Amino acid sequence: MLTLLGATTVVLVAGAPWMLPAAAGGTTLKSPQNVEVYIVDDTFILRWNRSNPSIRNVTFSAYYQTLGNDTWLKLPGCQSVANTTCDFSSLKLNVYDKVKLRIRAEEGNNTSPWHNIDSFTLFEKAQIGPPKVHLEAEDKTIIINISLPGARDSVMWALDSSSFTYSLDIWKNSSSGERRTETVYSRDKIYNLSPETTYCLKVKARLLPRKNGIYSPVYCIKTPVANKLPPPENIRLDSKNNIFVLRWDYPYGSVKWGHARPNVTFQAQWLYAYLKKIPGDSSGKWKQIPGCKNVHTTQCVFLQNTFRKGIYLIRVQASDGNTTSVWSKEEKFDAQLQITLLPPVITMKSTNDVSLRVYISAPEESENKPVNQNFPLIYEIVFWENTSNAERKIREKKTDFTFSKLKPLTEYCVKARALIEDDKWNKSSGFSDTVCEKTKPGNTSRTWLIAGICAAIFSIPVVIYVVKLLLRCISYVFFPSSKPPSTIDEYFSEPPLWNLLLLTSEEQTERCFIIENTNTISAVEETNQTDEDHKKYSSQTSQDSGNYSNEDESGGSKFSEELLQQESE
Repeated sequence: MLTLLGATTVVLVAGAPWMLPAAAGGTTLKSPQNVEVYIVDDTFILRWNRSNPSIRNVTFSAYYQTLGNDTWLKLPGCQSVANTTCDFSSLKLNVYDKVKLRIRAEEGNNTSPWHNIDSFTLFEKAQIGPPKVHLEAEDKTIIINISLPGARDSVMWALDSSSFTYSLDIWKNSSSGERRTETVYSRDKIYNLSPETTYCLKVKARLLPRKNGIYSPVYCIKTPVANKLPPPENIRLDSKNNIFVLRWDYPYGSVKWGHARPNVTFQAQWLYAYLKKIPGDSSGKWKQIPGCKNVHTTQCVFLQNTFRKGIYLIRVQASDGNTTSVWSKEEKFDAQLQITLLPPVITMKSTNDVSLRVYISAPEESENKPVNQNFPLIYEIVFWENTSNAERKIREKKTDFTFSKLKPLTEYCVKARALIEDDKWNKSSGFSDTVCEKTKPGNTSRTWLIAGICAAIFSIPVVIYVVKLLLRCISYVFFPSSKPPSTIDEYFSEPPLWNLLLLTSEEQTERCFIIENTNTISAVEETNQTDEDHKKYSSQTSQDSGNYSNEDESGGSKFSEELLQQESE
């Protein structure tokens, strides 16, 4: 019995050698290998490889952790999975949030170490799945309808539904060589096909700049017999002044199609191009172009104000009674590229602070509406002094601005042109008419004028004094005084010549005296001698002063009277 028991024990150990290390406190389970997250649209798949394929009854469990949360949560659909893949599409997370995953192998109470996956977002891991395609044949065209990738209520592409573009490969079913690739909208047409021919195609979605989708299955369809009334071709749009001219080619009045068609009329429609990017049918959103309905010529004219800033699609259809052609190929055009900018209107006024204020306005059309009102414009202004060739260029978004710090009483000129605000279009108008204006004197000139007047007023007394002094000097030099100073006159004893010309009022006569007493003669002679000396001195003095003295006569007279008095005594 003991021998049998020992044999049995040996058999169990040999039959399950991987259990022994576990019983000894070790582990035989290894972490899963080559773990990866595979996401297509809204389908989330986690897949991996077994590390020990020979070990049976091993399951796998995965957990996740979101950014800012330290708790590891069970990943739905990935608990105790016996396969090497699991679907966790039911996980409700923001596709732009960071998430971490980890997975391990389990066998009973025995588990492997965790295999950790670096943090990622669901969106960056996601691939664009193959779109669903629906085809319709019409004349020499195929109408294609493409459904958005993912489910109808897709969470992954909810914010990008209008950002998808689609790449289409098409070829004739009978030909294995020629293929052409086109970029199409979710609802679009493929033109220039042969009638009664089977074409095959496949489509993939793209989300620029990095995501390319998976091709759809191949779809095939046969085009019908050509329509008797062909559509217009070669649609083009030209601009002139404030109007658009829409032109197209058509065998109007020719016999190309078997007979003349003098009764063919045309109509043209337009559509915002962005509506093509929105999923769904946009056929009911086309609008009639004014002046382009029931026209008999291969062109029509309409105002540029019909289209504001943006990108548009235009199509044209031919009609002959109750027969209509299919719509022409839709042509795209950018209103900014087609618009013709007219020169602005400039007015300029002078202000009191030696500045010029400039006003810019748009030209007026026949209905008195500004032609350029639908476009954000900038203005290039050229400014210069009228007597100089030096020009000053500035750019302004405002239509009212001022040139300051100019020269007073100087004429300046200005002209301007309009530019589209986005410089990449390089669209500009011609220059406006040149407008010139003269600056005012300004406060500075007035200040100088007042200062000049005050200076003149205060300088008048100074000028008068200087003139008076100058006249005195001139009079002293060229017209001296007739009477010399007394200091000079004393050196001249002779009477001046002009005094000889003066006549005295009385004629001088000699006086005679009868002297009876001879004793007095000597006294008289002595006296006379003294008087003669005195007379000489008086004569010199009178000559110096310019006056004559009769002192000798009066003196003689006194002497005679005294002498007579003595005799009588």
